[in-house]
Amino acid sequence: MQPASFSLSPIVAGLWRITDWQLSVAERVRWIEQALELGITSFDHADIYGSYQAEAQFGEALKASPTLRGRMQLVTKCGIRLRSTDRPYRVNYYDTSAAYVRTQVAQSLRNLHTEQLDLVLIHRPDYLMDAAALADTFTALTREGKVAHWGVSNHTTSQFALLQQHHPLVTNQVELSPLQMDALDDGTLDQAQQLGLRPMIWSPLAGGRLFNGEDEQAMRTRTTMLDIAARYGISLTTLAFAWILRHPSRPHPITGSGRMVNLQDAVKALDVTLDAEDWYAIWTASKDHSVP
Repeated sequence: MQPASFSLSPIVAGLWRITDWQLSVAERVRWIEQALELGITSFDHADIYGSYQAEAQFGEALKASPTLRGRMQLVTKCGIRLRSTDRPYRVNYYDTSAAYVRTQVAQSLRNLHTEQLDLVLIHRPDYLMDAAALADTFTALTREGKVAHWGVSNHTTSQFALLQQHHPLVTNQVELSPLQMDALDDGTLDQAQQLGLRPMIWSPLAGGRLFNGEDEQAMRTRTTMLDIAARYGISLTTLAFAWILRHPSRPHPITGSGRMVNLQDAVKALDVTLDAEDWYAIWTASKDHSVP
């Protein structure tokens, strides 16, 4: 079952930390404009980011400059009930019931001051998910014009296949970086190629550990990557993004920084093609052994 045509910008801007950036509304508007000028037109959110405040901060910028909305794709996620001051759950837990997904989609629409979300992802696999019922919720919200496309995040291949059997999905957002390579071996990127769907990649810089990690893997990989980056004349950030982009699943890596220079470095990776030997040199440094 294939979804209708859908596309994201090659590099996606992640808004996980927007509440930490301490930007005024005008500064947020300018930040969005600068990202768009770089060709980054897709913006990745989740209802829980910034203790449920991140979407609203981005939405304030869209309200202040309404013409921005037509130039972008808004991506968000739902399905995690995260404990907070005004949500005193006994534990954090997952919820993909129709009522909860509907409630969170409605809240995201309000937060982002938009009539439709371009893409909504189920944030984490819910062990109590009723795939057929969730698919019915997807269908209804799409029919109502509230969500254009659906996908998942952090789902295994079997979990993806189960939901895909009932409703077309456009992506699986998974973790991949030179320091976290599980997706290369657990089948998720293979499945993406099999279905012709482009994965989204979170934490391409390993949460900053690639730059400042003091563990052996981080230091070993960083040393190798700095040598390669110098040879290509690029930054470590650009090399990390180029390493991900080299994969044939044609992934969409997500930035996580409010600093425009970091977004510029990510976009520069689109003009870099690593040869296979350099790609595997990074793999070898990370794994600390040669290929089998």
